[in-house]
Formats: sequence, C-alpha cells, structure tokens
Amino acid sequence: MAAACGAGFLWGTGALVVNLLIARFGMSAENVSFWRFVVGALALLAVFGRPAFFRRVPAHAPLLAMAGACMALYVLFWFLAIARIGAAVPTLIALCLPPVLVTLWSVARGRERLDTPLVGWLAAALAGTALVVMRHDGAAAEARALWEGVALSVGSALLYAVFTLVSGRLSQALGAGPATTGLTIVAAAVMGLAALYTPLGWPEQLPLEAWLLYLGLVTAALALLAFSWGAARLSPTALTVATLVEPLTAVLLAALLLGQALVPLQWLGALLMLAGIAGLGRREKGGAHAG
Repeated sequence: MAAACGAGFLWGTGALVVNLLIARFGMSAENVSFWRFVVGALALLAVFGRPAFFRRVPAHAPLLAMAGACMALYVLFWFLAIARIGAAVPTLIALCLPPVLVTLWSVARGRERLDTPLVGWLAAALAGTALVVMRHDGAAAEARALWEGVALSVGSALLYAVFTLVSGRLSQALGAGPATTGLTIVAAAVMGLAALYTPLGWPEQLPLEAWLLYLGLVTAALALLAFSWGAARLSPTALTVATLVEPLTAVLLAALLLGQALVPLQWLGALLMLAGIAGLGRREKGGAHAG
C-alpha cells in the first residue's frame, strides 16, 4: 500500500508540472507524454536492461504490448479531456471509475469477496476523491467539448482499469523492475506515433528540459516502478484506490505553492479518502481478498 500510495503521490506532483508545461510553455499533451516516457524508459533501461531482461521479455511480449499501450493512452486521453473541459470532471471520472470497474471485474472473477467492509471503504475513498477534486469555479464548456471531454475521460478510466488488472500479472512474472521497463518502452513507442500528426520536438529552454527530466525520471520511472512493486502484492481494488492519493497530492501542492486554499469540504474529502485507503490496507493485511 505504501508503494502504491507513493506512486500516486509522485503522479500528483507531476500533475502540476504537466499543467505548467502546457499552460506556460505551450507544449501539447502528446509532446509531454512522449518525452516523459522516453526519459523514463532510458533511465529504466540503464538500471534493468541486462541480457536476462531481453531474454525474458519475448515470452510476455503480447501482454506487455497491450498493457504498455493502455498505460500510454489512458494518460493521453486524460490530458486531452482536461484540455477540453478543465481538470475537475476528467480527474473525477478517470480516477474514480477504475476502482469500481476493477472491483466488479475482480468479484466476477472470484478474486475479491464483495462484503460490507469492502463496499464501505471503497465508497469512502471515492466520495473523498470527489470532494477533493470538485471545485465549483463556474467554468462552462460548449456542448460538443463537454461530450468529447466526458468520452475521453471514460476512455481513460477504462484503459487504466485494464492496465491495473494486467500490471500485477506482469510484475509477478518478470519482477517490478523489468516489467516497468518493458511497459515504459512500449508506452514511449506508442506515444511516438503521435509524430504522425503533431511535432514532437525536444524543447530548447533549460528550465523546460529540467521539468521534462523530472517527469521522466520521477513521475514515470520511479513512480511506475513503485506502482509495479505494489501491483505484484495487492489486489487490483486496493491498488487502484491507493493511487487516489494523486489528486489529493496535486490539490495540497496547489494550496501550498500556488495559494489555492482548500475549502472545508476538500479537507473532509481528504480525511474520507485516507480512511478508505487505510481501511483497505487493513483488509489486505488480513487477507480478506480472494486472490
């Protein structure tokens, strides 16, 4: 749980950096995602790219290709949704829908027992997330942009759910480091296809390069490594709920660094979210899940 929450925390710091790169430097979501994965893949290859890695990967190539593509596209869809209708609704859909989908799938597959504690902790975490991310700023989107944004957000949630369900199997089969390396290489290759319709040039400003290096090394390589390590040890439900720390981190950093004060309902949401994560952590420790 600590590893999965750590991944969510690092992704939350990355959310502010991505907003900075897009709003201040005018980078596209595709460009940010591409260089994030490229830098992360190079760093992971430097650590885990031993001969044994290249010998083991072919046996798991189809699963790695599917999961890596899902990883790349769920991030891209989320960024594109934010560009259309702002951050609140896409974040709410893209982060709150996957735990529900993953839980239903796990219950149907017999990997999770649907009982009152599970429903209660899941509801607390999701309600807390909703309170944290929903800021009523009065911004309105055109009807077409709204539907496009919601559709992209739902697509992001579905892809993240699939990625979560598959990543645990890969981490158990290959180990967290090799699995993360393979996934990040695939994600970089998938995002490279964006060059077919938009430029993917490396920025020339040093501060901008530094932010991209941070995204690649910390929010891609390190965060995905922590996520994979947790994925090999947690049920899919606990894994997706633990990463809900991401929006909480982004909101708290915005309050600390940008002066965006939290309202009382957001503090209540933070407490509910943390209570849900802690409750699911105790459930995992007690072995209440079937898989």
